[in-house]
Amino acid sequence: MAQADKVRWNKRHQDRQVANIPIKLISEYTKLAFGKQALDIACGMGRHSRYLATQGFKVDALDISDIAISSLKSEANINAMIVDFDTYTLKKNKYDLIVCTYFLERKLFPLMIEALKPNGVILYETFLKNEKNEKKPSNPAFLLEKGELKSYFSKACEIVFYSEWDDVDSKGNKMVKASMVAKKN
Repeated sequence: MAQADKVRWNKRHQDRQVANIPIKLISEYTKLAFGKQALDIACGMGRHSRYLATQGFKVDALDISDIAISSLKSEANINAMIVDFDTYTLKKNKYDLIVCTYFLERKLFPLMIEALKPNGVILYETFLKNEKNEKKPSNPAFLLEKGELKSYFSKACEIVFYSEWDDVDSKGNKMVKASMVAKKN
């Protein structure tokens, strides 16, 4: 599975322009982190990693795509690594901030909590299963159930912000997303 994922994401990133504006969740809530050690899970071409680095963070940027990671290799304060999330283990008690956008691997949920330092913050945004979605991941397992993020993370974190909301992408496709800010207890 990992090799097929790598090929698919490399193809997707091959001719992709690097977005340089973070999503609203990241730009609004990054300031909640007390320290400056950050993790960007499934970082893609690194728009959030780059943003975090400009905000003074030392960022571990992880992705399966070697094309995406190579675009980050020369960036200051970014440690870009090719990883397979099927086998990679996050370091415990290391991060003040964890960012995960538009990637869903449920087995990472407990690892994310363990990887946070006390009072560390998780910023998470991804797609929600909904009949309104006009564009969605090819695998239904990559869609959250209603209330799923909040339900899981509220067991070990204070939910600072949570929203399930309708969005429209740049091509006019409707989709429903979930956004969460959680602070480790």
